[in-house]
Amino acid sequence: MGGIIFLILVVFALIITVSSIKIVPQSNGYVIERLGAYHQTWDTGLHFKMPMLDRISKRVSLKEQVVDFPPQPVITKDNVTMKIDTVVYYQITDPKLFTYGVAQPIMAIENLTATTLRNIIGQLELDETLTSRDLINTQMRSILDEATDPWGIKVNRVEVKNILPPKHIQDAMEKQMRAERERRESILRAEGEKRSAVLVAEGKKEAAILDAEAEKRAAILRAEARKEAQVREAEGQAEAILKVQQATAQGLEMIKSAQVDKAVLALKSYEALMKVSDGKATKLIIPTEMTNMAHLVASIGEVAGFSKENAES
Repeated sequence: MGGIIFLILVVFALIITVSSIKIVPQSNGYVIERLGAYHQTWDTGLHFKMPMLDRISKRVSLKEQVVDFPPQPVITKDNVTMKIDTVVYYQITDPKLFTYGVAQPIMAIENLTATTLRNIIGQLELDETLTSRDLINTQMRSILDEATDPWGIKVNRVEVKNILPPKHIQDAMEKQMRAERERRESILRAEGEKRSAVLVAEGKKEAAILDAEAEKRAAILRAEARKEAQVREAEGQAEAILKVQQATAQGLEMIKSAQVDKAVLALKSYEALMKVSDGKATKLIIPTEMTNMAHLVASIGEVAGFSKENAES
């Protein structure tokens, strides 16, 4: 009987011992209390807690976490009410402070975010609020990080997610944006037309320059053609004159080689003179040599006629 009781006690002690061995996962921290008071914080690894004396008060994740808060109503400096929702990226750096620093830390961060956002937006006008997201994010992160440091929380980033102005403000903004887009469109259209006119003018200018150059080249070609034609015509005339002179020289050479006497030459000259006098001229001037030659021919004719009569007798 005593052996059974001892065995039961051993088994019970073994179960308690095994249940007291704890393994803390990566990126986690366990807050340990002993007899209701804070004792220590377990980091990643194997740990042993005293049975019946120690207990795990809180398991804390040390990873960066994200919380998206619903839209908060805020009023700008120019009295425009709008709603803004924010996203906060935070990380627990001290599990002890996170456990004992503030009750409901997430709710505390949400309320702190809302009040900080109202303070910042209250110093800005509507247009500044819509265009100063980076400024709002930076100021909120700085304020929240400083305020949550005693809670063992580090605020890494704060982002303004949506800014929702009232409906009439949205309509006015849309009309303004539409007018701005139309203005830009008109400017772009005018610039395009101006550019087009400039390009057309430049094209006409280049075309006129090309036409002038083409006309100049055509005039040069025409002048060169006329010059070439005149040269060829002069060469042809010179060649014709040369051939006439050559023919005349050849004729004279033939007459010379035929040994024609003066009487024959005079007779030819007389025949040529008769052809000239056959025209419409009423007066004809005959050189002295030709007159003498005419008398000579007449004498020859008379001698020829006398000889003929004697022969008939």
